[in-house]
Amino acid sequence: MEKHYELDMCSGSILKKMLIFTLPLMLSSILQLLFNAADIVVVGRFAGDNSLAAVGSNSALINLLTNLFIGLSIGANVLAARHYGAGEVRELSKTVHTAMLISVFSGILLTVIGIVFARQLLVLMKTPDEVLEPAVVYLRIYFVGMTSMMIYNFGSALLRAVGDTKRPLFYLFCSGIINVILNLIFVIGLKMDVAGVALATAISETASAVLIVRCLHHETGGIQLIWSELRIDKKKLLAIIRVGLPAGFQGVIFSLSNVVIQSSVNLFGNITVAGNSAAQNIEGFIYVAMNSFYQSTISFTSQNFGAKKYDRLTKILVRGLACVIVTGAVLGQLGLLFGNQLLGIYSKSPEVIEAGLYRMRIIFNIYWLCGIMDVMVGALRGIGYSIMPMIVSLLGACGLRLLWIATVFNVEKYHNVTTIYLSYPVSWIITVAAHIVCYIIVRKKLAKKIAAEGLTE
Repeated sequence: MEKHYELDMCSGSILKKMLIFTLPLMLSSILQLLFNAADIVVVGRFAGDNSLAAVGSNSALINLLTNLFIGLSIGANVLAARHYGAGEVRELSKTVHTAMLISVFSGILLTVIGIVFARQLLVLMKTPDEVLEPAVVYLRIYFVGMTSMMIYNFGSALLRAVGDTKRPLFYLFCSGIINVILNLIFVIGLKMDVAGVALATAISETASAVLIVRCLHHETGGIQLIWSELRIDKKKLLAIIRVGLPAGFQGVIFSLSNVVIQSSVNLFGNITVAGNSAAQNIEGFIYVAMNSFYQSTISFTSQNFGAKKYDRLTKILVRGLACVIVTGAVLGQLGLLFGNQLLGIYSKSPEVIEAGLYRMRIIFNIYWLCGIMDVMVGALRGIGYSIMPMIVSLLGACGLRLLWIATVFNVEKYHNVTTIYLSYPVSWIITVAAHIVCYIIVRKKLAKKIAAEGLTE
């Protein structure tokens, strides 16, 4: 029997159920960014532009270090959704317990890497001297909470697999409130600067992890977390790695190119770095709104693929693309319309605001292309093809951007921030075209498989 917080993705209106599934997920992501923005706003207004730049310059590096393991949570989501769609309770249970142990081991490894290599990594990124020390402090404290972050991400991925996006939203809201309150206490009250922001984040992430674990423990059926059954199932581990590792590598690839771009932006001084950081934070709200449709496309495709509802796969993709284009276009134009006011939240400096507006004018008009790229990847990954979109992203996103920075950017005439920012839309256009070709090829292969099995599409 379907529980009130679960969602049957294999029957009924796709668009209606996709919106029901996606809106809480979108709100969760936006809330998470709002609370992250609170970090930047508090530190920018009460600790200064150097502290703002110190926190902002860590974003690309944090994403680089965490995306590999976040990708594994996507593998857990795909596998769990497939077993749930097929009604395989025991296999779902094995997936849940394997995934939660992976989250713990991943978090511990990331904590060690973040604490030990913080300074070396930031130096490699050419972090400006005036913000290096506070950036190191922020990164080390931030990574203390990495195990909690991994537990929450894997736990919420498992809940998404059964259609539950509402409870992760509630848990994130609770931890976010804790984060904001602690920000105000640590930064404004105790004058802890960037250390206070990082500590508040680590504590709030622990709260969200406790809530998600408690939720899974009190569940019933295959999604329930039972302490005595916590063990790594070799087959499930390999299946999660098969889908999740390429997804993680893709995330790392994107982050790597962003680290290179951040390093190039760092060459133009702390004003440009601060403006870029503020604009990226605003950009993040549009991205997570679009990315919610990527995640819903994965879950819907996986459940229907597991249930052998092949006739719904292309319909899911079309609706996902329509939703992400509308979302990206509308939010992009709203961001441009209120750019001055939004950037003014992060910094009082007119120079920083203008530097942020410059990035926004280049990126926001066609940011929906990035959304199309992600939804295409979600459709492929939900069917079980994870290596193909990884390779396309490797060549189209990372490879092209690195080549762009190494060649065009290094020409004296084009050695400016405009050239850096243009690397994004150029790579999106080429990568989207490649993903569309890949999807057509995969669907033809699937059609042949369906015909061979005597099924109807």
